[in-house]
Amino acid sequence: MFAEAIETTPAPKPRDPRALNAYRHGLTGQIHIFTPEDQIAYDLHCRGIHQSLAPSGALETGLVQSVADDRWRLQSAVAAESAIFAMGIAAPDGITAHHPEIDAAFAQAQVWLSDAAKKLSLMSLYEGRIQRRVERNLGLLRQLQQDRQAALQQAAEQSQLLAQLAASKGESYDTERDFPREALPPQFDISLPQVARLAAHIHRLAEAKKLLQAPQKPLRKAA
Repeated sequence: MFAEAIETTPAPKPRDPRALNAYRHGLTGQIHIFTPEDQIAYDLHCRGIHQSLAPSGALETGLVQSVADDRWRLQSAVAAESAIFAMGIAAPDGITAHHPEIDAAFAQAQVWLSDAAKKLSLMSLYEGRIQRRVERNLGLLRQLQQDRQAALQQAAEQSQLLAQLAASKGESYDTERDFPREALPPQFDISLPQVARLAAHIHRLAEAKKLLQAPQKPLRKAA
């Protein structure tokens, strides 16, 4: 008698610990553990969010990083949902119609009827909470940026008035030298060079408006 060959599935090999990297994020200082490929994707993701939202100062930068992290979580959740359904399709068929598209639909339905449906429902709940947090942080960021821009505009207009006063007295005035740094709002990351550039822009715009609004002299007809 010959012993029947028994086919066994080999035990999965333990993950190579070198496949994971401990990564300290340069903006938050927090430790993140990624595969090298995920670390590259995460860095590109965060860089794109920061470039799009253009934060200034520690508070705005922190809010933007929170948005970037939550957007990363949402994208990861979508990928996890796809993986769960893919696992259902790859599992042995319990019900089959011997048609690829119908069998795929049956497999997805089985996922919904299994314990995985509870996990998917819980994941959707977390996704909604994360999305609301993203929207809340974006609202806070927009308000901070509007307040910062208004404070910069006010400082530039004050600098322009001081420059006009100095010119009327025949005195010299330089924003970076003469504008008091204490007059800048401490809660915003505003520098005197920024104030000087905006003040010069306001002055040029005022001159351009005067030139364009001045009545044009009629041309004299040739005798």
